[in-house]
Amino acid sequence: MAEPSIERIVGRRVWDSRGRPTVEAEIFLDTGASGRAIAPAGASTGTHEAVELRDGGLAFGGFGVDRAVANINGAIAAALHAMPIADQAAIDRRLIELDGTSNKVRLGGNATIAVSLAALHAAAAARCEPLWRVIAESGQVSLPMPMIQIFGGGAHAGRRVDIQDFLIVPIGAASFDQALAMAAGVYRAGGGIMADRGHLCGVADEGGWWPEFASNAEALDTLVEAIERAGLLPGEEVGIAIDVAASQFHSRGRYRLAADGAELDTDGLIELLDNWCRRYPIVSIEDPVAEDDDAGMAAFTAKLGERIQIIGDDYLVTSAHRVAAAASRGAGNAVLLKPNQAGTVSETKAALAAARAVGWRTVVSARSGETEDVTIVHLAVGWNAGQLKVGSFARSERMAKWNEGLRIEAALGPAARFAGWRRK
Repeated sequence: MAEPSIERIVGRRVWDSRGRPTVEAEIFLDTGASGRAIAPAGASTGTHEAVELRDGGLAFGGFGVDRAVANINGAIAAALHAMPIADQAAIDRRLIELDGTSNKVRLGGNATIAVSLAALHAAAAARCEPLWRVIAESGQVSLPMPMIQIFGGGAHAGRRVDIQDFLIVPIGAASFDQALAMAAGVYRAGGGIMADRGHLCGVADEGGWWPEFASNAEALDTLVEAIERAGLLPGEEVGIAIDVAASQFHSRGRYRLAADGAELDTDGLIELLDNWCRRYPIVSIEDPVAEDDDAGMAAFTAKLGERIQIIGDDYLVTSAHRVAAAASRGAGNAVLLKPNQAGTVSETKAALAAARAVGWRTVVSARSGETEDVTIVHLAVGWNAGQLKVGSFARSERMAKWNEGLRIEAALGPAARFAGWRRK
């Protein structure tokens, strides 16, 4: 019996959590099965990541995606017609070859990742199996440790404070369900504290509370207070993670922290972050220096790498090559995996494999511009990635992903494994 193959592909414009256009791809097989997926979009983006193809001009503030959709309905649909849906690697190779650039600028990374992820869904539908099981093949799976934003900042919140994400990691949780219950308590407590102080309790792009702080350290102080108000022990039951996104306030070798009224060189920023790690129960820091500051990333890792997780996001842009190069110079010990940074599932998986080859941790991540698409949850489970970062504990584009994790945990039943937190 012939393997199910691609009969047609449809691209369409849909909308993300910021009300901006984005790309959905739907793949229909000759068996009648189908799968669809939606491309997310970032606010703070790395220079080297796959390029979103946007239309420019006046319509939708320049964020239109008509060209990307046309590429799906035209060149991509023709190139992938009749390909076996089970061969994800071959589908992704065809997309990469068709684009022919190093950063997906011809077809658009938003077009290629939507099609690549849709192919995964179609393959699972053809096999009548859960997506995470198809992704896992015969490998071990686990529910990931959630990394959950409580306060937004940086490009996600009008740069009211410089640090982009103030997050919690429920390191004392024994299950995915318990981790989310702990996060719910901290999120409510954080909002309560802001309300008690008379602050407007709006939310940032990823659902975290809108920052009303006089300094970056005040946000950390408030986060510790929220953990305690939720009846949890900072550092024992709940750790703190921060996404510095340092490229966003870096220029010409200097880091300007507007909320603190400070301008620092690399050594000064490293010293500041080191002091925070001594003062607060920080277990993970993402992009502590700018994306092109190789020496700074290596110096930061040498200083703190034995104590905390150091994640490369803009610094690594889900690139296997960049992960291997960074590891060779001792710069970082974990990678953030964002499929749309790479442009295909296979390239994302290659970055995960490169990280594992050097003993690094892996964190599957959403973007600040998201939708109801839950594919990344299945990737985190199926790849046994260990950690998942999708934003805060509010807004349906975030909660859809946390809830999908709960469904997977329930489906696994007694066989469910929770990754937990591996202390350094």
